[in-house]
Amino acid sequence: MGSAAPAQQDTPRPRRRSGALQRWLGENPLGLLLSAPYTLFVIVVFLIPFGFGIWMSVHDFYFTAPGVAVEHPFVGFDNFAAVLADPIVRQAFGNLLIFLVINVPLTVVLGLLLSSGLDAVVHWKGFFRISYYIPYVTASVATLAVWIFLFNGNGVVNSMLGSLAPDPSWLANSGLIMPLIAVYVTWKNLGFYILLYLAALQNVPKELHEAAQLDGAGRWQRFRSVTLPAVRPVTSLVVLLSIITTGQIFTEPYLLTGGGPNNASMTPALLMYQQGIQQGKPDIAAAIGMILVIAVMIVSLVSRRITEGKNR
Repeated sequence: MGSAAPAQQDTPRPRRRSGALQRWLGENPLGLLLSAPYTLFVIVVFLIPFGFGIWMSVHDFYFTAPGVAVEHPFVGFDNFAAVLADPIVRQAFGNLLIFLVINVPLTVVLGLLLSSGLDAVVHWKGFFRISYYIPYVTASVATLAVWIFLFNGNGVVNSMLGSLAPDPSWLANSGLIMPLIAVYVTWKNLGFYILLYLAALQNVPKELHEAAQLDGAGRWQRFRSVTLPAVRPVTSLVVLLSIITTGQIFTEPYLLTGGGPNNASMTPALLMYQQGIQQGKPDIAAAIGMILVIAVMIVSLVSRRITEGKNR
């Protein structure tokens, strides 16, 4: 009998010490390295200008010639008081509220209905996807030119309506201009939201619809009990993106009416441009921007609580 080989003992591996550097870098430092360029981009393009905007809003700030150093005294909330006392600012936020009330529900309803119809299409599905998406990727200047052609005083829409055409016309009507802009933005951005809903609908298991159908559920009952809960996270995202888009409305009123008639299409973003660039009051524009940011954040948090409340 040969002698048995001595059992090989496993030498304990030295335990890795987690130092302060590892705690900061995490388990995979490569991920931090790859995300560093985008982090730097966010800091330079977003965080630093936002911090400078906060600083401007509480100081007496104005533009000067290059190389000229002047003092910018601290004024506290005086700029905010001046902004809140301005009736044009209050009207601009009121116009934004009108836009929000029209745009967000219209975007959610049309996006969900059209995506549901597109999901049921068997043939030409790719063609319809591209057709819905084309307005979203088309420059606003081009699409707005079409809408001006349609809705001006002698436009196609008034010619079709005849005696039923509004007087004053669409672009000169204080009561119609903001709803018209809301409908335009809904139409232009709808293709993007349709694709979001379509992706969510295609991830809904077909077995759920089949089981509901076997239980005797009709088409509306299946839509309400299966489809709506499945797309609720996307609905929350669509509402959030629509609210953020509302806060950024600038191009449409600027190109269509310049904020008129009688400031009926004035928005905070357009007013910031007028105050900060045209009238040389960047501190007032910064104060308007801070109020706009706070308002958008509050509305976004409320909408998220409403749209996602049932999931919690």
